[in-house]
Amino acid sequence: MTQIEKATVPTMYFIGVTTTQSSIMKLFPEWAKALGLDDAVLKGIDLEIHADPEEYRRVVNFIKEDELSLGALVTTHKIDLYEAAKDLFDYLDPYAEMFGELSSISKQDGKLCGHAKDPISSALALERFVPETYWADHGGELLLLGAGGSAIAISSALLDTKYGNNIPSKVTVTDINEHRLTEIEQIIQKVNPDASVDYHLISGADENGRLLEALKPYSLVINATGMGKDRPGSPLPEQAQFPADSLVWELNYRGEREFMYHALAQKEERNLHVEDGWIYFLHGWTQVISEVFHLPIIGDRFDRIEKISSEMR
Repeated sequence: MTQIEKATVPTMYFIGVTTTQSSIMKLFPEWAKALGLDDAVLKGIDLEIHADPEEYRRVVNFIKEDELSLGALVTTHKIDLYEAAKDLFDYLDPYAEMFGELSSISKQDGKLCGHAKDPISSALALERFVPETYWADHGGELLLLGAGGSAIAISSALLDTKYGNNIPSKVTVTDINEHRLTEIEQIIQKVNPDASVDYHLISGADENGRLLEALKPYSLVINATGMGKDRPGSPLPEQAQFPADSLVWELNYRGEREFMYHALAQKEERNLHVEDGWIYFLHGWTQVISEVFHLPIIGDRFDRIEKISSEMR
């Protein structure tokens, strides 16, 4: 584990596995300048996957007690850190308690606060390319390939009961892990018990391909498996055809992204709109930075961050 030393300037932490490899380490200093946080720094804390609970508690306690340690963004360890250290927080937001995870650690009026920001980040990313009344207008479906944390956040954002009938007419979730399917089913039941959702335990890409080709036009297909970034390949077979007039979202913003290029090859013929995970990445970070530094990053501020990031990408 990375040695943590007392902060001498306002410090935000990035709790992950291989934090030095992330784009954010180059982006954050430029973002800090643009946001007027000139003396703020970002430091990585690398922990092994499923680290000892005492390690998570040590990190959270350090941030809680160290005056200039203002908070952290958590990846990979969201569930384990929550389970190990939830009692150390003075406030946990409703998403953190519902999902049993947290992605944001911050301080407010002397209290340590934990948030699960992914549903908000995914909703903001979806707003960029899903027309406002898309589902009510067209009756399309959602195919979620992968049932992990991102899939939970996205389905929670899309199926919120506040949208009434402006939600996918049917949701299909696939995964190779039965436990993940059970977990997402339990959460979707809480978010919207009336939503039409099917869960498929699959063994390979061919099953995903058959489900893809059964979709209605004007659907949304999402690669939430991590394939194409963390591990090679795509969750779809090479010959699979996307539904016409549909939206395709590759959550990866780096790596080989075979799924995305598969969709791009059919873009003209099938009239597809294809997105990668770049805006999701930006919203994920800016949502947590907003909490840590008590600085809303919306409107012109977010546009400035996006411009800087795209130039450096």
